[in-house]
Amino acid sequence: MHCPFCSAVDTKVIDSRLVGEGTSVRRRRQCLVCHERFTTFEVAELVMPRVVKSNDIREPFNEDKLCSGIMKALEKRPVSADDVENAVSHIKSKLRSTGEREVPSKMIGNLVMDELKKLDKVAYIRFASVYRSFEDIREFGEEIARLQD
Repeated sequence: MHCPFCSAVDTKVIDSRLVGEGTSVRRRRQCLVCHERFTTFEVAELVMPRVVKSNDIREPFNEDKLCSGIMKALEKRPVSADDVENAVSHIKSKLRSTGEREVPSKMIGNLVMDELKKLDKVAYIRFASVYRSFEDIREFGEEIARLQD
């Protein structure tokens, strides 16, 4: 770490503490040349894979888009914000754990359906009806029958 005061390369860590619920580390450093002290913060960089759409267009992962889709399915349903946050966190974790640089959008849709199935069956059916483009009432019935098994 370069000293922000004299640009020297040699600095030493005087103190380290976890901050932000353990998601980052605060370090007090001292320059070995000018002896000035300064603070740095260290956080893990968690890179999300790019999303490959069904038409082969690639785009960056968009957490807002994920949350929006889940929230539309859960509209007026008795599911807490914490549960939604946990579901989004599980989905992101599973995507990162693939180790892939790109994932198909279909994989994300399936992960969302898995989480919605655990959270709320009605929201699951809502999402599935749009995601799988149900054409008639029969398809709804078949999905509900699968859900009951």
